[in-house]
Amino acid sequence: MSLAFLLTTLVVVATPGTGVVYTLAAGLSRGPRASVVAAFACTLGIVPHVLATVTGLAALLNASAVAFQTVKYAGVAYLLYMAWATVRDQEVIDVDQDAAPRSAGRVIVRGVLINLLNPKLTIFFLAFLPQFVSPSEPHALPRMLALSGVFMLATFVVFAGYGVLAASVRSQVISRPRVMAWLRRSFAGSFVLLGVKLATTD
Repeated sequence: MSLAFLLTTLVVVATPGTGVVYTLAAGLSRGPRASVVAAFACTLGIVPHVLATVTGLAALLNASAVAFQTVKYAGVAYLLYMAWATVRDQEVIDVDQDAAPRSAGRVIVRGVLINLLNPKLTIFFLAFLPQFVSPSEPHALPRMLALSGVFMLATFVVFAGYGVLAASVRSQVISRPRVMAWLRRSFAGSFVLLGVKLATTD
């Protein structure tokens, strides 16, 4: 495994995006356990993109404007929904020490959808993995799956790290309602901006 692959993976994974925002929100609202669950959910959402790349569906998505636009705008709609829910639904980012633990299933579903409805991930794998796997080598498929696994592991570790760090300042956030309101608006704004960014992707 090349150093270039590891460095590129870390840069891509560590760059703030929808998964990072979601994991940070989980850490602030429900603590370290929820942030780890959210990180796992976002990582799980990568699996369909890996399978799409391996089976050739990514090439179809890349070649078909209609297919790409369909997935893209579904992702945009979901990000805008997350922005609206963050502002209106107190459960999305509700920092309350006495609150009952949120269902892990709900956290996982939302996290998976955030990455599942991001066609840029599939296109990324289509353009990224072939640079480190030669089609002529005898074990190209296992190597591609192994590299995808490393990418997913890095995603989980980095996202969980973000979430746990956010959870570490949770008690300070709880004691400051104004900070809580500012965070809710900031996360909502982040989802909107990421949705606009996705909508303008060709």
